[in-house]
Amino acid sequence: METTEMEQSMQWFVFFKDQLLLKKEYTTNGENKYGIPYGVTPPVTPAAGCKIHEVTLTGGKKVKACALGQPVPETEEWVMTGLRASYDYLPLADYQAAGKAFQILYWDSHSRFCPVCGTPMEQQTPIMKKCPECGNEMYPPVSTAIIVLIRKGKEILLVHARNFRGTFHGLVAGFLETGETLEQCVEREVMEETGLRVKNITYFGSQPWPYPSGLMVGFIADYESGEIKLQADELSSGAFYSKDNLPEIPRKLSIARKLIDWWLENN
Repeated sequence: METTEMEQSMQWFVFFKDQLLLKKEYTTNGENKYGIPYGVTPPVTPAAGCKIHEVTLTGGKKVKACALGQPVPETEEWVMTGLRASYDYLPLADYQAAGKAFQILYWDSHSRFCPVCGTPMEQQTPIMKKCPECGNEMYPPVSTAIIVLIRKGKEILLVHARNFRGTFHGLVAGFLETGETLEQCVEREVMEETGLRVKNITYFGSQPWPYPSGLMVGFIADYESGEIKLQADELSSGAFYSKDNLPEIPRKLSIARKLIDWWLENN
């Protein structure tokens, strides 16, 4: 493929804050479909002074990302939607690519000055900035968090966190602290948030979580002992549920839902 053809097929991930620009694509029956715009140049004018980033995805594919100074009004051609909501409109690969593009843009806007000496940073590679004064290097950060499905007989622990958007119940989760293993983080977070002890902690899987720059690491564990005593400033409710009396559970995009679905299939 010639360079011009490659450029013409380059996808553009364009954001205003966490709102992603989608191109409306009408089907033969008049229904809307949505896609990521592509081409040689940005589909709309980026913010003044905005840097256009080349983002390399897993597998080596390259896309472009840029930020807007203001949102694009909805038209017959364009619509903007939240990054999280874009899961419902895009193929999974495009949703995941949008997540990485957003994280690069977020890192760029939050790493303009050296945290050591305050000098403006200079970008050296697509994922590295260097301070011209003191030599400090900065890379896109990843905040690691655990999430754990806790089994007790034929029931699982479901909780409602105060920061959840909606009424659904999910799984215990929390950020990794310095000096601890992932398994120690599971034990600590479960004890802090629910007062329970767990055992048989096993790895399930992981998921990038670009809200704004996280990695969720999923585990399965068994209840060992204790009575539920919720951390009031974190959780508003929590209990063990069987598959016959589940409350509203997380949407399909999250690893929490993957863990719960796995349990439902194997219970």
